[in-house]
Amino acid sequence: MALTNGFLKQYFVASACALLVVICGCTSYVSNSYTPQRGQSGKDVVWIATQDALVVKMLSAAQVTSQDLVYDLGAGDGIIPITAAKQFGARAVGVEYNEKLATLAQANALRSGVGDKVKIIQGDIFVEDFSKASVVTLYLLEELNAKLRPQILKMQPGTRVVSNTFSMGDWEPDQVIDSYGHTAYLWRVPAQVGGGWTVSGLASDGKSHTLHIHFDQRYQRLSGSMTVDGKKQVLLGARIEGNVLHFSFLNAQDELKHVKAFIDNNQWMGEVVAPYGMVELKLPAQKVTAVRSVNNQ
Repeated sequence: MALTNGFLKQYFVASACALLVVICGCTSYVSNSYTPQRGQSGKDVVWIATQDALVVKMLSAAQVTSQDLVYDLGAGDGIIPITAAKQFGARAVGVEYNEKLATLAQANALRSGVGDKVKIIQGDIFVEDFSKASVVTLYLLEELNAKLRPQILKMQPGTRVVSNTFSMGDWEPDQVIDSYGHTAYLWRVPAQVGGGWTVSGLASDGKSHTLHIHFDQRYQRLSGSMTVDGKKQVLLGARIEGNVLHFSFLNAQDELKHVKAFIDNNQWMGEVVAPYGMVELKLPAQKVTAVRSVNNQ
C-alpha cells in the first residue's frame, strides 16, 4: 500500500510524542524511585536533611524576600531552595555534587510548583560561581566553611550567609539562630574599611575642616581613632553592618555625636545622627563625606 506524505507526517509526529512520553516517564521513575539515606556519603560531607522549622528560621533571619537570589551550597533534596522560593518568593539555586540528589531536588521543585524559580546545578561548590547571590546557605563542616570564607568575604557587602550547625572559625556570627535545639548562624559580609580616611563635615563650627580617621578591622569588628589639629581621640562604638558604618565621637564642645554612613568602595557618605537610644533628639542636618587616604595611613 502506498504511503502518502500526510500519513508519514502523522506517523512521525505520533512516534515522537510516544518517545517523549517514555523519556518523561523514565525520568519521573528515576526521581521518584530514588530515596536518599540519612548519613549517606557525599564528596566532602554526609547527607542529613535540615529540619523544616530550622529552614524557615534561617531564611527569616536572613530576611529573604522576592528581591533575593539564594544560593544553597550542598542542596541535598532541595528543601532550602524550594522553601526560599515557595514561602519567601526568592529565586534560588542549589548546588549539589551527587547527581541523583540533584535530579531529585529539581523534581521536588517541580512538584512543589516552583520549578520556574528554582534551579538545581549538579556541580562542585568549590568550582561553581555563586558571587551573584544575595543570600548563601550552608550545611557543610567548619573546615569547609573556612575554605569558602575567603571567597565569601569578597562578595557584595551586606550579603547574608547562614550556616546550619557549623561556624566560620574566628569570624563571629552576627546572630545565633535556635530552633528546637538545632542551631544555625548568620553573618553579613562586611565592607572593608580598615585603614586611613580623610573626612569632611564633622566640624561643629560649620566650616569645612578636614580630619583624619583610622580604622583597624577584624571582619565586622572595628576600632578606630580620629585626629583633629594634631589631637587624637578614640572612636566609640565603631562597627560595620554590611556596607553601613557606625561610630561615635566627642566634638570640641565635649558633646557626643554619632555618625552613620554608607560605604561605596573607597568613599563613604553619611550624616551625624542622634546617639544610640536618643531617637527623639532632632539634630540639624550635618552631612559627612570621606575618601580613603592615598597612603592609607
